[in-house]
Order: sequence, then C-alpha cells, then structure tokens
Amino acid sequence: MNLLENIREGLRSIQSNMLRTVLTALIIAIGITSLVGILTAIDGMQSSVNNSFADLGANTFDIMGPRPFRRRSAGRSEKDFPPINYRQALQYKREIRDTYNATVSISSNVGGAAQVKYRSQKTNPNTRIVGIDDNYMAIKGYKLLSGRNLSQTDLDNGLNVVILGSEIAQKLFEGKIDPINKEVIVRGNQYKVVGILDKKGSLTGGGDDRIMLIPLENGRALAANRQLTFDITTSVSSGEDQALIIEEARGIMRRIRKDRIGKPDSFDIESADAIAKDFENISSYLRMGGFGIGIITLLGAAIALMNIMLVSVTERTREIGIRKSLGATPRLIRLQFLIEAIVVCILGGIGGLILGIAIGNAIAKLISANASFIVPWFWMFMGILVCIIVGIISGIYPAIKASRLDPIEALRYE
Repeated sequence: MNLLENIREGLRSIQSNMLRTVLTALIIAIGITSLVGILTAIDGMQSSVNNSFADLGANTFDIMGPRPFRRRSAGRSEKDFPPINYRQALQYKREIRDTYNATVSISSNVGGAAQVKYRSQKTNPNTRIVGIDDNYMAIKGYKLLSGRNLSQTDLDNGLNVVILGSEIAQKLFEGKIDPINKEVIVRGNQYKVVGILDKKGSLTGGGDDRIMLIPLENGRALAANRQLTFDITTSVSSGEDQALIIEEARGIMRRIRKDRIGKPDSFDIESADAIAKDFENISSYLRMGGFGIGIITLLGAAIALMNIMLVSVTERTREIGIRKSLGATPRLIRLQFLIEAIVVCILGGIGGLILGIAIGNAIAKLISANASFIVPWFWMFMGILVCIIVGIISGIYPAIKASRLDPIEALRYE
C-alpha cells in the first residue's frame, strides 16, 4: 500500500463514520472558536482605539489640571495643586500659538451627572456637560450628524445653545422629531439645539455619545460659584518634533503656574500616541491571556479526540489485522491513524475559525461601536497550525498502539 492510497483509506474511514467525525470536529471547533474569538475581539478593540486616536492626529497632546482622588502608582495621594484657571489657559494658548503656530483648544468639564429634558422626555442623570471653544470639535475628532458647529457669536456672547451627543438626541427625540432649533432644559436653563453629533462609541461605555457641548463662556456661567479646571488640547503640524514641543509646553505651563524648580508639575500632560501605546501594551498581555485560555480549551479537546481515536482502534482491530496480513507496514498503519486525527482537527478548525472571527468581531462591535471588521490572518494561520499539532498529539498514541497489534491476534478479534 503506497502513501497516497493510505491517505485515501484514512479519508474513507472518516467518511464512513460521519456522525462521530462531526461530533469530534465540533469539540475541536469549540476550542478554536475560543482561541480565535478572543484574539479577534482584542485585535478589533485595538483597531478601534487606533482609529479613535488617528482622528485626534499624531501630534496632539492634552494638558490637564489635578483630578479628585488621583493617585500615584505607589498608592500615595497627589499633592493638592490648584486647578488650571481660565486666565492660565488663555495665557498658555497665546504663548504656544505665537511660538509654534499651534492650534489650541480650551475646554472645561462643567458637570458629569446632568439630566437633559425635552417636554415629557428626559435622559438618565449621566450626561456630561462640556464647555468648549471654536477649535474643540476639530481637534477632538467630533463630527456633526446634522446642524452646525457653535458660531463665533455663540462663543463670544456665551449664548444658550447646545450640540447634543447622538445617544441623548435619540433618547429625547426618538428619531421622530428633528432636534435642530428645539429647546431642551438642563439644570433649569433652556438651551437651543443647534447640532447633533455623529455616533462615536467608546471603549468606556459610550461616554462620547452622552455629551452636550456648550460655549465655554456659557459653561463658566452655568458653573456659578463652582471652581472649574480647564483642559488644554494642543495640535501642531506633523512636521514638528512632538517630544520637543511637549517639553516646551511643559516649560511654558510651569512658568505660568509658577512651579518651583525641582518640584513636580502641578498638571498632567498626555499625548495621544502615548495613550495608544499604553493600550497596545495592555492588549499584548490580553492576547497572551487569551492564547493561554484557548490552549487550555484545546487541551481538553485533544484528550477527547485521543479517547475517540483509541475507540476507533479497538473497533477496527480486525481491519488492522487484514491490512497487516496484506503487507501494510507499521509505519503505514501509524500514518493512516495520524492522517485521520489531523483531518478531523482541520475540519473542526475551519469551522472554529469561521465562528471565532464572527464572534470576535461581534464582541468588539458591542464594546466599541466604531470597531471595524477584522480578518486576523495571523491568528487564522496559527489556528490551523495548532489544529495540526493537536491532531498529531491526539493521534500519535492510538496510531502507535494500532501499528503494534499482532496480525494473528488482530484477525482473531471479535
């Protein structure tokens, strides 16, 4: 019996036990689904994060004041620095713009648990109110679904106009009424809706879709006697050296804030690239964890497959005896059973790849609405390679057992 004929015989054996083959392949498919599904979901989330930060631009960084309950990595509380006030933010904007011709946006988180009302409809008290200037929308990558941006007149006079996030607009108007020029009530004040943001999604649970943007001067008035901290976002041309500009910005802010030499900064600077790299580092650990979970699942599938192959050897003892009596060598017997195990694994692996890609992309889409569809070619190749390895591991012992059967005893087996 030559090698090709042996392969054909192995495939015929699989076909003759179709139900057992399907059930065995299903065990492998579940393992591959868990492996590829987890890794595809992680890649999908990584792609979503990369797309989100790409909207901000490569040379964008934020300067933020101290936040409540912020902790050092060692667990100690930060020093109680005063927040960045409006005068400091404006002074920084003038100086960095004059030095590097940079685009600067000043914003402030006016409230994080507001409720928006329209007639009898109202949102949950989880709306974030942000006071913005004319550059905020462009720098932060927000896009309008309908309406317009805040005009210079709105900003200069602090008018009661608002741009609503998509989730708020859907909740209040339910897609039946055009929100533009309608009046909504926030904290007892009436605001005229001038724009609706396009759905953005967020890895943090859709926070960018539960936002309302108002003129910065209006936000300062809405805060009344509460002290606000102002966030500054700086965007420079791609040809500039970002690291150099960040250090220049740090120096300007330290001088404006009167930070003493040798003392820590009284503010934080975060670049879009740094945040994206941090998430990429985290996702690499998640991939290792997902790969480990998938391998453990496949180990259980390998044990089940080995058990089924041992049953197959027992059932075909007389067949093995006949083949040996006709001149089949132990090597060809081993090869036949290995081929059967590998083919079953590959069939299950193909089904698992399809399910894994579908489930992984569905999970990524649920977590982040702007996640793109991912076809993980590398993980598909790794999945098939793992299937072949599992097939060899699961089939090697049954194949060796079959090849060592005595032909005389095998022919007597009932």
